[in-house]
Amino acid sequence: MHITELIRQKKFVITCEIDSPKGVNSETFLDKVDEVKNSVHAISISDNLRAVMRCSALAMCHLLKKRDIEPIIELSTRDRNRLALQSDLLAAATFGVENIIISSGYDVSLGDHRDASPVHDLDTVSLVKAARDLNDERDFAGHSLDGPSNFCIGVLAEIGLKPDATQMDKLKRGVDAGADFIVTQAMYDTAVLEEFLGSVGQFRLPVIVGHVMLKSASSASFLNSNAPGISIPERIIKRLEGLSREALFGTSQQITVEFIESAKSLCQGVHLVPMGWERFIPHIVEAVGS
Repeated sequence: MHITELIRQKKFVITCEIDSPKGVNSETFLDKVDEVKNSVHAISISDNLRAVMRCSALAMCHLLKKRDIEPIIELSTRDRNRLALQSDLLAAATFGVENIIISSGYDVSLGDHRDASPVHDLDTVSLVKAARDLNDERDFAGHSLDGPSNFCIGVLAEIGLKPDATQMDKLKRGVDAGADFIVTQAMYDTAVLEEFLGSVGQFRLPVIVGHVMLKSASSASFLNSNAPGISIPERIIKRLEGLSREALFGTSQQITVEFIESAKSLCQGVHLVPMGWERFIPHIVEAVGS
């Protein structure tokens, strides 16, 4: 089911991102899926997240569909040209994958194949248009197709805490090209969320807020230093300092619960990145009553 249809049904949408396996053994991946599948509306599969080579997101989405689990495929402009991107989109549609999130992807210098050549044949705006064209039964070059896709298109708001005119223009062009919803970078502060919503309210699209679970004070500090546009308040980092492993489990979950509870009245959903802590997702969802 389309993410936007769930929102029209007045549901607060909760999605969970799970990485594809680095290899052909999908057992651990499916174990993580089993931990969250009854607690979320859809499971999002990243596209070589952080520029680390992994099994195709399309393959994992196909496995989810075979298990009657709603997938979201994340598609990056970084690794493929327009021919391959459109082929993968048509393959996704053939497998019944309808929800997609489009991003530019992390720079290859941050990944495990630093000599790789980034492609970016299409930018994110052009890829949104390409996906919308496939829905309209034509390819990006204007040629007709034998049957249309039925994508619900999400665009990642790759903008900082204080979006400048160039960043906002790019997001606007993505919306104008046919995006159906917006997914944000990870957020931890509702004041930041409110400011962001004020800047994108003109687009009148549903907003799903990203949130990465924090596994330690050091991991939170790393995100602050290395993930552009993400700002974790110092008060949250201090809550994680000096805790035992068991205490970290509880405190991290509580931070996520508190954020979701404060954000529920402001946005249309939350996109959780559990960082290997999928087992805690059911408790978090139960705690926020969604």
